[in-house]
Amino acid sequence: MNINTIETAQPKLERRKARRASLFEPQLLRTAARQSVVMLKPWLMARNPVMFVTEIGAAMTTLVLVLDLLHTQEAVGYTFAVAVILWLTVLFANFAEALAEARGKAQANTLKQTRSRTLACRVANGSEELVGSDELAENDLVLIRAGEIIPGDGEVLQGAASVDESAITGESAPVVREAGGDRSGVTGGTRVLSDQLVVRITAGAGDSFLDRMIALVEGAVRQKTPNELALTVTLAGLTLAFLMVTGALWPIGRYFGVSLPIPTLIALLVCLIPTTIGALLAAISIAGMDRALSANVLAKSGKAVELAGDIDTLLLDKTGTITMGNRQATRYYALPGITEAQLAAAAMCASFGDQTPEGKSIVQLGEDLLKANAPREFPGAKVIAFSAQTRLSGIDLPNGHSFRKGASDAAQAYIQGLGGVIPAPLRGLVDQVARQGSTPIVVAAGKNVLGVIALADVLKPGIRDRFARLRAMGLRVVMVTGDNPLTAAAIATQAGVDDYIAEARPEDKLAYIRQEQRAGRLIAMMGDGTNDAPALAQADIGIAMNSGTQAAKEAGNMVDLDSDPTKLIEVIEIGKQLLMTRGSLTTFSIANDVAKYFAIIPAMFILAMPQLSALNIMGLATPQSAILSALIFNAIIIPLLIPIAIKGVKYRPMGADSILRRNLLLYGLGGLLTPFIGIKLIDLTLTLTGIL
Repeated sequence: MNINTIETAQPKLERRKARRASLFEPQLLRTAARQSVVMLKPWLMARNPVMFVTEIGAAMTTLVLVLDLLHTQEAVGYTFAVAVILWLTVLFANFAEALAEARGKAQANTLKQTRSRTLACRVANGSEELVGSDELAENDLVLIRAGEIIPGDGEVLQGAASVDESAITGESAPVVREAGGDRSGVTGGTRVLSDQLVVRITAGAGDSFLDRMIALVEGAVRQKTPNELALTVTLAGLTLAFLMVTGALWPIGRYFGVSLPIPTLIALLVCLIPTTIGALLAAISIAGMDRALSANVLAKSGKAVELAGDIDTLLLDKTGTITMGNRQATRYYALPGITEAQLAAAAMCASFGDQTPEGKSIVQLGEDLLKANAPREFPGAKVIAFSAQTRLSGIDLPNGHSFRKGASDAAQAYIQGLGGVIPAPLRGLVDQVARQGSTPIVVAAGKNVLGVIALADVLKPGIRDRFARLRAMGLRVVMVTGDNPLTAAAIATQAGVDDYIAEARPEDKLAYIRQEQRAGRLIAMMGDGTNDAPALAQADIGIAMNSGTQAAKEAGNMVDLDSDPTKLIEVIEIGKQLLMTRGSLTTFSIANDVAKYFAIIPAMFILAMPQLSALNIMGLATPQSAILSALIFNAIIIPLLIPIAIKGVKYRPMGADSILRRNLLLYGLGGLLTPFIGIKLIDLTLTLTGIL
């Protein structure tokens, strides 16, 4: 039976191009322009106190304009100009947020294309039933054959198959998903290329991993981060303070005999309040999540992206993260008095029930060595599955014989528990294998130790250079492994990590993270296995590999679609870039406001108090020209800063002091000087063209 499905995968080049679409792509600009008008609704604008006050000011100025037209006032041109500029200011602010959201939705559309209304073969009570993917419930079993789309998120229970995940990751190379181990998780929308799988569905319709990620990317359930909330409250407080100050100027002006028109007071208020950062704040945060998605990282919240910029320590699981995983048996080391053939036969027996790649490689190595004399699987035998707690696996035969294999300390404890004696040469064999960077697996028949299997683990390409880059960013990299200390030390040296935790159980990882957090450090954890789930949930940033188990992906607050252990470099850079962009544009906005004070305040009172002309250091032509020039500059600076808000300030690895000095010089001093130049140029233009 071949299930008909809708083709969803896109070529890698097209997906990458869609995700990294130009900032000024016409379709995005048209969508953002339409949305910026829709967002003028007061109940939507109320989410941004600064721009809400600006919109109210624009509406009041428009009302004054209408009244002036009815009474044929002479200053109608000035009022009209103020009203137009205020509405443009609001629209530009909405455009910044709408453009950021449009880019996010464009990226979400590429994710939506990985889903389709797919038919699924549900297996129940030994029979097969064809149902729609939206009818599947949690814990349903489905059979997926070669060429069919995986209908939902799940865990592989039976089989091994090559899976095309290009619709998710953009990478054309297929990956292997199989029962057992840490590569059993599958994502809905991917395609089985060979063989077949039996998958247990772990998420119902509409609640899959991809569904939740799309909702977050689209901004439908976007939560403001703590820093963003704090800055919003600060901006609201400043707006309220300047609102009271501006309201007090009208009676003060009357006292000095100066009549201050309502449009002038509103123009002053808009120039005083932090409109620049208020207009760009939402766009900065939305763009941060979009940049994470462009790096093939799905963040479950903006808080996770922002927090990544402050990480101190990175905890990495060794197998499948630092190393390639899928360790392969390379050699048998028999104890004195035991032949290699005896050790190989016992190792094969202990591995018949082990469906992990390591277990299969032990069986394969034994078959290559023993050939026709290799033992076969035994009907009725009791399989002892490997667990992270016991770190042992094996088999109990009907004839009473038993075989075990596992980590050195776990195997020795098992033998001693049976009353067996640990041979003195065992320690030497274990150390010999460990010093080579391989993992020693001890094999026992009953209570007798037979020897050691060497499992070789290969580092992922370029891992050492990537860790050097992380250290340059001020991070401490710690490797976590279940291997013995000698093997862990050898791999740690090869990889170039700062520290390692050997013979680690799930609770050991959890304890280490809590210890670091009590010391005030922020921890990021990367992992792919079910045994990593508690640590991923406890860590400040938990990044799960897309190739890992569903439990790991559920526990983390980020998922790396490329399953690249050093992806945290990009994640941290995106987090730091988000924080730097917000800080830089806030600094620029405050510096802008200071410069605008020198333009607009003297202009308002210069007729009543000629002494204020000393503050007119820009040499602006008239009070009306000064006010309009400041207001025009205030409006046009917002769209000019949109590219920086969305693309972010470029991050360079450097110390906090260097970053602070650079930002104060570039965005502080630059933000102070730019308005002086811009307002003066606008004033000259208004004067020379005869507009005022």
